[in-house]
Amino acid sequence: MQKNNLLNRKNKQQLLKDLDLEKFERKICSFYRYITINNVNDIRNQLYSIFSELNVLGRIYIAKEGINAQVSIPNPNWRKFINAIEFFTEFKNMQIKPAVFHSKYSFIKLIVRVKDKIVADGFDDDLNILSSIGTYLSAAEFNEAMNDPNSIVVDMRNYYESEVGHFNNAICPDAETFKDLLPLVKKMLNEKKKNKLLLYCTGGIRCEKASAYLMNHDFEDVNQLQGGIISYNQQVKEENLECKFKGKNFVFDSRMGEIITEDIISNCHQCDSPSNRHTNCKNQACHILFIQCEQCDVMFHNCCSKECSIIAALSMNEQRELRKQPLKAAPLRKYQKGTKPRLQELIKKRAKAQLNS
Repeated sequence: MQKNNLLNRKNKQQLLKDLDLEKFERKICSFYRYITINNVNDIRNQLYSIFSELNVLGRIYIAKEGINAQVSIPNPNWRKFINAIEFFTEFKNMQIKPAVFHSKYSFIKLIVRVKDKIVADGFDDDLNILSSIGTYLSAAEFNEAMNDPNSIVVDMRNYYESEVGHFNNAICPDAETFKDLLPLVKKMLNEKKKNKLLLYCTGGIRCEKASAYLMNHDFEDVNQLQGGIISYNQQVKEENLECKFKGKNFVFDSRMGEIITEDIISNCHQCDSPSNRHTNCKNQACHILFIQCEQCDVMFHNCCSKECSIIAALSMNEQRELRKQPLKAAPLRKYQKGTKPRLQELIKKRAKAQLNS
């Protein structure tokens, strides 16, 4: 197959139009596996070819250390999709985790990309994940372990994920990336190496690396929630268990989150009213991720500030010209890599000042 056929070259408008015309429902799921893959480029091309024919959309990352995917599959093609995965020896009997709720527009195109790692950890060498991982816990076992006074529950996700939903009494580190999170957690727990650690993340993939990392640094009792929050929610419903996760499970697609419980534990970054509604600033030169209530959405036109809303209202040609002066086009971008409290306080301060001006 020619290389040009292994990429989707339609623009966003064309892709959305295709979705609008679909007459079937879609199912969203995720899967991963840490396994040594030697022929990553060949598998990438085969997956893209097969999934294109099945009209699968989403993101799939392939690396020498394994596969990581979040995809949307047409319901009529579900069985063919499962058969296609089973075709590869490396991916047989892989756990496929369905999403909490499904949306046709979660993904608009298929991306299958070769990466250095399926989860960026910031290390030059590979963690020995296949031989040193923490003990897997089911939802029931995780709940029971949380009752142990020697247990420490640790959220292995980024701050913007944990701020809208997390387990009761969990440690939620203020880290923006996973590679920042690992050394931060090790430092925070350095005096707790004999405690029972209970790690969790969205679907389990980050906990695999985190548990291996902590065990390699002499933590003695490392455990992880098997299948992550996604599987936990499913087991809670099927087994009628107490749900000890409160709020929303952040997801990396257009849905921005899955409601696990109706608890709203976060606040709008502009007016401080209760909200768990993540959005990206509509000014593409800024595009920071923040929490915005519906009222502030209307007031600021889906932007983080009036300044950005003025820029977002310009024509595309005017915006392109302005982006040649990046600090003017992206008022808050230089703060985006700051800590959670710093960025939230800055957004709130600017919104308040602009409303009073």
